[in-house]
Amino acid sequence: MKTWTLVLIASFAAFAQTGGMSWNFDSDTASQIARGFTNEVGEWKVEADNTAPSRPNVLAQRARSSGPTFNMTLIGSTSYKDVDISVSMKAGAGSIDQGGGLVWRARDARNYYVARYNPLEDNYRVYKVENGVRSAEFQNANAPASPGWHTLRATMTGDRIECYYDGKKYLDVRDATFKDAGRIGLWTKADAQTRFDDLTVTSK
Repeated sequence: MKTWTLVLIASFAAFAQTGGMSWNFDSDTASQIARGFTNEVGEWKVEADNTAPSRPNVLAQRARSSGPTFNMTLIGSTSYKDVDISVSMKAGAGSIDQGGGLVWRARDARNYYVARYNPLEDNYRVYKVENGVRSAEFQNANAPASPGWHTLRATMTGDRIECYYDGKKYLDVRDATFKDAGRIGLWTKADAQTRFDDLTVTSK
């Protein structure tokens, strides 16, 4: 057996042992939400995108919601406490808001942590949403926008949250509001129409 094949098998085994899961949406049906995902708020659909990091499909948020609306999809089968989660994201249309982010330790669609990037504002922020109310951001970082696909990553161990954009750490905060395991998901705000690909999660 080739050396690279053994390395690939070993890497996959290590990924599985950490409770790792990944979604690239390529086997999902277009114009429907991806299997295992819930349409909590907004309009989440699988679409073809020949620019996607893994072609042919992505998961897109298509609703043009009102300004205060948090569009969200959660993955029903997930339950993670200490977590490492990442996704590729491509911002599309949106005049009120653009971009989007990652959700973790979600009790439901009204209680969770979220790290989001907004190219309209050139910033990356991490929040908690408790009983449907988003807190003032725990931390804000300037991150200039550029077109195309970018990678968001968030990790949480205990009460420590670290957030990365294209491999660079921008945010490092502590919060103990949500202490238990919860679902993971994806998020946009208002009229942000955003595409996501290659969502990955492992336990820390």
